[in-house]
Amino acid sequence: MSYEKRKPRPFGDAGRPEPIADVLKGFLRQAGLDARVERAQVLVEWASFVGPQIASVTEPRTVTEDGTLFVGVKTHGWMTELSMLERSLLAKINARTGRDPIRKIRWELLRSG
Repeated sequence: MSYEKRKPRPFGDAGRPEPIADVLKGFLRQAGLDARVERAQVLVEWASFVGPQIASVTEPRTVTEDGTLFVGVKTHGWMTELSMLERSLLAKINARTGRDPIRKIRWELLRSG
């Protein structure tokens, strides 16, 4: 019976296993994806920035490389209201340091279906 040689596991400087979060962070950095993942974190945190009422009528979609956040909105009325709140929403989103700022928000009407 033959055994395949195991691939080395990621170890830190002291020869101990590294936390998976650190390994993943290093992989994303080496692959050039770390900035993209940081930008996408805004989508995950959207509800905490806007609160439950706005979160219930919006759907964050994507963040572009130039810092534009695309958000779907259920009605024209909400789209108008959110357009007026855009400056304060951007301030809340960009208050968190350590990532590239969101420069503008593009509101898109969600299709009912």
